[in-house]
Amino acid sequence: MAQDTTVPKLNFEYWLDKAIKWGQATTLESQKDVCFHLPQLQEFLHQVYETLKHMDSVLAIQQFPLIGQLLGRLCWNPFVVGYDESQKILMWCLCCLYSSEPQNPVELKANSWIRSLLCHLLSSSKWESNEAETSTFISTLGYTSSDYYCQLIKNMVFSLVTELGENQFNGLNIQGRVSASRVHAMSLICHPLVTLPDLMPLLETLLLYHGGASKEILSSEFLEAVNEAFLKKKISLPEPTVFSLWLRHLPSLEKATLCLLDQLVSIQMNSLEEVACVIKDSLLPQAASHPAIFRIVNEIFKNALLETDGTPEVMTIIQVFTQVFLQDHQNENKQHKFPLKAYFPYHHQPLVTALLRRPFVPATHWSQHLKHISDMLKALVEDKNISSLADLFEIWFLVAHFGEWLDIAAEELLKGAVEPDALLWLLAFYYCPQNENQQRTQTMVEAQAVYNHLMMLCSCTVLSVKDLEAAVYSIMDTGQYHNQYLVTHLLTNFLLFSSGGHMIAQECIYHITETTATSKEVRSLLIRTAYRINHNGEKNQGAVKLLNELLQKLTLKV
Repeated sequence: MAQDTTVPKLNFEYWLDKAIKWGQATTLESQKDVCFHLPQLQEFLHQVYETLKHMDSVLAIQQFPLIGQLLGRLCWNPFVVGYDESQKILMWCLCCLYSSEPQNPVELKANSWIRSLLCHLLSSSKWESNEAETSTFISTLGYTSSDYYCQLIKNMVFSLVTELGENQFNGLNIQGRVSASRVHAMSLICHPLVTLPDLMPLLETLLLYHGGASKEILSSEFLEAVNEAFLKKKISLPEPTVFSLWLRHLPSLEKATLCLLDQLVSIQMNSLEEVACVIKDSLLPQAASHPAIFRIVNEIFKNALLETDGTPEVMTIIQVFTQVFLQDHQNENKQHKFPLKAYFPYHHQPLVTALLRRPFVPATHWSQHLKHISDMLKALVEDKNISSLADLFEIWFLVAHFGEWLDIAAEELLKGAVEPDALLWLLAFYYCPQNENQQRTQTMVEAQAVYNHLMMLCSCTVLSVKDLEAAVYSIMDTGQYHNQYLVTHLLTNFLLFSSGGHMIAQECIYHITETTATSKEVRSLLIRTAYRINHNGEKNQGAVKLLNELLQKLTLKV
């Protein structure tokens, strides 16, 4: 066996001839020759990489036409792959040949071939299929095939993570040891293998890596693949890693938000606890602690609300998401967390502050605080500077986030609120934000009439459905869409929180949902009320029992 001691620099013919003779090193003679040349081969491959990284893929193929054959053969030689850093250098060389923007079928085919080789280098399952050909080498080391390649992957991942960590330690030094192109190459390598468990440390390191480049250095295919695997629960990632993924790749954040909406809309909501649990499990409320993520998620919610014409399901999702987000923000122990106003920077800040006060206002002051909100809101929407429908919608959408205040307002009215007109106006604005052709004004007049009649009935301990029809029937038949929902809101709260209302609640609710086709609206209101009573620890066992009975009845109708 010839034992060459000097190899010409970048002598592809020499090493290709060797690779052909070695094959996959199945004979004792070829194994000895491979082992003898491994140090020189690794040095040669390193020189090749140092040359390739300054070229584009087209020029590299033109200048070194034998490089594909050589790398392809070396990748399947277990002695070469298992020696020192040869595996890593082979991967770098392959990534240099990868066309980021293939221009023709040849380049597309070359990319496919490179991806298959990269998968082979990192995937134990692919190696195991060649166990018969490599068993001699592996058994000599005292390993099983599975153990050998598993450890090989772990060593490779550890080496890459260490390399990235050392570069990260250098801060924003762009001249660091790992260039942006090499980090991009790493992400390309990982793209088809994101669900491989042994690769998780490298995925996390890449997603948290920031090398000071002015644009994203990780490939979009890699980011999309990681997000897809996470959303389908094929992989589990630490929260900071997920947040970093969504911050650096907007399409992934958008897809995560739309997936959450689809999931919640497709299931039947039996309780807001279930909705809150699904929302928390998505990690979006936690990620929204970063204002940029919160505002993007909020914009997606707004578009969904417009596209669905404000369905109760979407409105409830937005409100529960806001509650979960605020709870997380309140419980967050970060020393430097963002102030809440940073999440609503383009709105009237005193109104934002008042709406955010919900967890800190005692029940005895609810009515007074609601009047404060109503007065501010009324002054804001009647301001001559608020002229466009877009401005009006933004104000309404802000209030809609905090829908719990509206449910409390309806409940406070039937408890004999000190200033009912302010609370009625707040509800009238929510159900009829536009005042074109005096729509809101008319809604307010009709709501006052219904409210006054209901207050007269509050003292009655025995009621019938006919007693309520006098208060609401004429308005329910006016065809005013928003009026129907507002009246339904008032009437449902009357049935829940008045002693006489309990006796006829089931019959009346059934009658309302039959005549106005508002089953989903009423059911959503009942679910919200049940959640509020349970969540706030209110001791109203009669209302809780009635709510459960009504929800069971309505479930069959929705």
